[in-house]
Amino acid sequence: MHLRFDNRVALVTGGAQGIGRAIAAALRDSGATVHLADIDPAVRDIASGMHMQAHVADIADRSACGATVDAVLARSGRLDVLVNAAGGVRGQVGGPIEAVTEDGWRAIFAANVDGAMWLSQAAAAPMQAARYGRIVNIASGAGLRPSLTGIQAYTAAKHALVGLTKQLSQDLGPHGITCNAVAPGFVRSNPTTERQWQAYGPEGQARLVAGIHTRRLGKAEDIASAVLFLASDQAEWISGQILSVDGGRS
Repeated sequence: MHLRFDNRVALVTGGAQGIGRAIAAALRDSGATVHLADIDPAVRDIASGMHMQAHVADIADRSACGATVDAVLARSGRLDVLVNAAGGVRGQVGGPIEAVTEDGWRAIFAANVDGAMWLSQAAAAPMQAARYGRIVNIASGAGLRPSLTGIQAYTAAKHALVGLTKQLSQDLGPHGITCNAVAPGFVRSNPTTERQWQAYGPEGQARLVAGIHTRRLGKAEDIASAVLFLASDQAEWISGQILSVDGGRS
């Protein structure tokens, strides 16, 4: 199966590093015109080096999401694929429930759920007009079970993203738009996951890997391959699904 995206335009959030960057590169290599969005201004240099368009935006801001989609349309004339890969734990670590703050809770929801909602809302109109669209959300194994991070807000936010994915599939499906999510297992793809990996220590690392059927950690490219399939024409009758890409988990 050859997955091609010639003449397609894609917007990938969280594109400055890790999984988002790998997804963007895979779409580019498959023929798509790719726009990268990230809150980190470094996305400008990264996008330039990857021959993509850059958008610096805080996706927790609804107006910024609308402006980003408008900028994509102004530059490329269409938007076929939206990959909501931005998210993460926002520098937080696991702790007891009594230590959770309102600001910390809301920050994680803003990054992982709000942005996906507002960008999907903004992308819906041009996709409906074209009668074509692919929305792929990057959820997590933490959206299906308790999180390895122990962060209550992260687990709740990723579960919410799974629910949003299913609702958008129902709402947008009649207009030729599919919406699916990929739930990655543990991937050492950015400074946060690297710190988490090191914190486990040798024994904890060995236990984690032993609980994976394939006996290896994932790579960002593993997640990108799954996204490419769900965003492709070949996946046109797949919608509302959550694809675990985790090497199998015991």
